[in-house]
Amino acid sequence: MRVVITGGAGFLGYHLCSRLLDEGNEVVCVDNLITGRRAHVDSLASNPRFTFLEHNISKPLFLDGEVGAVMNFASPASPIDYLRHPIPTLKVGALGTWHTLGLAKAKGATFMIASTSEVYGDPQIHPQPETYWGHVNPIGPRGVYDEAKRYAEAMTMAYHRYHGLDTRIVRVFNTYGPGQRRDDGRAVTTFIVQALEGKPLTVHGDGSQTRSFCYVDDLIEGILRLLRSGFHEPVNIGNPEEYTVLELAQIVQELTGSGSEVVFEPRPVDDPSVRRPDIARARELLGWEPKVPVREGLARTIEWFRANP
Repeated sequence: MRVVITGGAGFLGYHLCSRLLDEGNEVVCVDNLITGRRAHVDSLASNPRFTFLEHNISKPLFLDGEVGAVMNFASPASPIDYLRHPIPTLKVGALGTWHTLGLAKAKGATFMIASTSEVYGDPQIHPQPETYWGHVNPIGPRGVYDEAKRYAEAMTMAYHRYHGLDTRIVRVFNTYGPGQRRDDGRAVTTFIVQALEGKPLTVHGDGSQTRSFCYVDDLIEGILRLLRSGFHEPVNIGNPEEYTVLELAQIVQELTGSGSEVVFEPRPVDDPSVRRPDIARARELLGWEPKVPVREGLARTIEWFRANP
């Protein structure tokens, strides 16, 4: 089938493009490269079933020909990016979702929105099931991303209910793996790069806040199972194995053999204290759960960063 992937030059988008091409699909990658990587596009450009369109989906998107699925993964996704680009983040969540829903409707295609665990905010329920409505500060600095994704979910469900559009909502939890930008600001990449460069590992607060880290190959498998499932309500895709941020830094120290020390910096505003997905719905509906243990995934990721300095 022909699949349109917006944000296809980003970390998750690139892995989606690669997997769908490997399966024999035709892929149209749409990205304005605000945070996506040209290197991702260039690495796929020789495939005759791959097409790249440099475009900002906050503006209308029109394509000729049939489309089987529209997968909207376009948005700055790490705090360092969406705090740098707050208004584009809000616009792509609102206008970008509207335009890509319109494309899917016009083509009679399945639509998927990449939502996020950030819709749960700083959660008061732990772990977080899809039925939890979240605890988000709408006017805090992180609200530009959290509320953009919450709005995108609401619009997706409105198109499903009003227009009968075949829709999917995936709530992505912290993901890591080969292909991430060295400067994306996420904990895994930051710790790995700092350790390999012999710099101190910077932990926010006392490091007791928790996160759940899913290896990218597992995440892509879950996303594609959801795409083919026919299920319309949100589904958490993430690894329920939970670590403190300090534990993550210590594991990276061990796996890299780094002698770097850990230093502590102030916590960002509205930084969640806990984060762990309840994946009962994914297990039941999709037969999915992560296969790659965190230490193994980190070792693979470290090796990739060593090979791609």
